[in-house]
Amino acid sequence: MLSLRLAALNIDGVLLNDTFSPVIHQFVVSRGGTYSAALERSVFSQSQHIAGQRLAAAVGGGMTGEAALAAYFEERAAHVGRHPVTITPGTHRLLLRLRSAGLRTVCYGGLGKEHFDRHLGRYAHLFDGPGYVSTNDIRPGLREITEDVFGLRPAQALFVDDVARVAEEARALGTAFVGHPSAFAHSHQRTLMREAGVRHMVDRLDALDDSLLHRIDQEMSTGTFWSPALVAAGRERQA
Repeated sequence: MLSLRLAALNIDGVLLNDTFSPVIHQFVVSRGGTYSAALERSVFSQSQHIAGQRLAAAVGGGMTGEAALAAYFEERAAHVGRHPVTITPGTHRLLLRLRSAGLRTVCYGGLGKEHFDRHLGRYAHLFDGPGYVSTNDIRPGLREITEDVFGLRPAQALFVDDVARVAEEARALGTAFVGHPSAFAHSHQRTLMREAGVRHMVDRLDALDDSLLHRIDQEMSTGTFWSPALVAAGRERQA
């Protein structure tokens, strides 16, 4: 690899199936709220505290953020009881492929490390550094994972995530990004990723193959991964 040194993989929605979007959708519409791209943008990849507040605002009725968060996790537990958490097909092969390419690997997500240990513990030896980084307090956490945890520059990392907000942060930092948008029928993430300028999206982890990895690495090394116009526009919005 010319530029890339690290691959950071989101846990829920990438290495594990999406057990969040369906619950958030049901939480909102069952209480008379409107599920929209704007709602997803405001809730996804936020800290639990902020997500709870915004879920409460979305459904009205005077529910507090704490109450909304508690109700959400109760409903998610029921959902997982009916639709268990599963490892995404191709996860093991992807981890082996990334390491064979010379990349260090790490997993990250908004839940605690026990979530990683429970569902991906069998693959813990294929991850580097802490293995798993909880980003609840540092959302979205790209700079912290890259610089603070691994001592690398953002341009040396590739993030694979199912949320467009993470792509927007990657674009602002000049970090490589591959989208793995949810297949959930009501998800807006694929559209939001396109709007963010994401050119590389995969529906299967096997699609992130050696050819795509080297293409991404080449684009990062030549500064052509992100559209300069989109980068400039994104920085203006952040200013």
